Amino acid sequence: MFADRYALAHKVYPYEKSPDQDRAEAVRHPVVIVGGGPIGVATALDLGQQGIPVLVLDDHEGIGTGSRAICFAKRCLEIADRYGCGERMLEKGVVWNLGKVFHRDDKIFEFNLLPEEGHKYPAFINLQQPYVEQYLIERLRTLQAEGAPIQLRGKNRVDAVEDKGDHVVLDVMTPDGPYKVEADWLVACDGASSPLRGMLGEEFTGKVFQDSFLIADIRMKGDLQFPTERWFWFEPSHGEGASTLLHKQPDDTWRVDFQIGWDVDRKEELKEENVRRRLDAFLGPEVEYDMVWTSIYTFQCKRMESFRRGHIFFAGDAAHQVSPFGARGANSGMQDADNLGWKLGLVIRGKAPETLLDTYSEERIYGADENILNSTRSTDFITPKSEISKIFRNAVLHLAGRAEFARPLVNSGRLSVPCVYDGLSLNGPDGLPGGPERTRVGAPMVDAPVGGKWLLEMLGGSFQLLTIDAEAPETLDVDGIGVTRVAVSAAGNPELAQRYLGDARSAVYLMRPDQHVAARWESYDEAALRSAVNIATGRA
Repeated sequence: MFADRYALAHKVYPYEKSPDQDRAEAVRHPVVIVGGGPIGVATALDLGQQGIPVLVLDDHEGIGTGSRAICFAKRCLEIADRYGCGERMLEKGVVWNLGKVFHRDDKIFEFNLLPEEGHKYPAFINLQQPYVEQYLIERLRTLQAEGAPIQLRGKNRVDAVEDKGDHVVLDVMTPDGPYKVEADWLVACDGASSPLRGMLGEEFTGKVFQDSFLIADIRMKGDLQFPTERWFWFEPSHGEGASTLLHKQPDDTWRVDFQIGWDVDRKEELKEENVRRRLDAFLGPEVEYDMVWTSIYTFQCKRMESFRRGHIFFAGDAAHQVSPFGARGANSGMQDADNLGWKLGLVIRGKAPETLLDTYSEERIYGADENILNSTRSTDFITPKSEISKIFRNAVLHLAGRAEFARPLVNSGRLSVPCVYDGLSLNGPDGLPGGPERTRVGAPMVDAPVGGKWLLEMLGGSFQLLTIDAEAPETLDVDGIGVTRVAVSAAGNPELAQRYLGDARSAVYLMRPDQHVAARWESYDEAALRSAVNIATGRA
């Protein structure tokens, strides 16, 4: 079974006593990350690849059990690619593009998420979170072997935190007893319940929806298999519940979500005989299957007021939570790591002012609010809170089966898309008349095939200048920030021209290390470039 697969590999970073524990005085580390889940390890990879010493503390000794997050979007895969494990995720994951929406027994419509041709990664894959954690940790071990200054300590539980203003002191408990560790910078990636957030007296604001959803991961026996598609039922006629979701994972495993209501006895609902009762009503009593994992969750759409508190940052579920429909949890957490890593690296190396770190909170709160808005809308449609809302919802569903104009109104969990930082403080000028909207300033760079290569791989993860049929220096130093040029031509690369030129004949794009567009012009101008780099690093 799936759980057995990971029982063998659970202790991937077993406890070992560290030299810090024998020191009379607490050892100071440049960066300490609390939480060894995917967001914590991704943040460590980002910093470690920059050569920044980082220590990860986790109260367990390896990957968790249960599939948990399973939908990983194209943007998340592109970030993971720069961290060195995107291809492994794609190889193992189930690629899906087609979704179908049903009302009772009637199929209302279907949608296709497949982007246009010419992208290394698909719109989405389904992949159990333990695999993602395993690949991230294995990449971390590879970097360690290559000399990257990353430490990962299992069975190191943080019991207390003291904010000293210019650094942080942590009380850590281990099997050999307690010790203290200090951090110039602390990143809390310790999950939705975030003990660190509680210790610091920080709170969430937002909304908890009064409904419960039962997750059941099952492995089918025999010949019955559903297509590799996302199927969502409103008011399903099979079995109980106001909605049901079905989609496939690797290892012939299927995820089924049942909406089961608010006033339920969770312990009773999680008993195997009761989970099987729901599954049998859904699948039919003749279908045989193994149960792999079950859980119950509640929709929550909330976040912290600020993701930065002095020398402490919050990322992933520790900073924000959204409902699972739409796949915004792990995907937005990876964008947190991607946003924070390069900024913290520049500040630690003395190449940017500390105020740059305020833009982590600015930009990722912008992203969190966008996710919360979309997630709330999905939740309100899936679980209408009044009779009038339900009548409206069902009228939309009725129309959608007959009229195309009504289909965009159906919201069974609008799926995660990358955040565009429109109008925020690090954005430079948009000086490309007729430039494509999708690659405007603040947007993530869009992949394209270029001469048998992939554009995003050619760009990498630093400040770079993408020139398309335009002249520019190969390298430029802007007060310690190196900018390297990637020169390409639109000739023979129609996807590149369509995605980056639009109506223009040439283009120059300044890219941030997280592959967001910092500025763009029709031709190279050194003074304009220097100004844009200073804006993008908080030095303007």
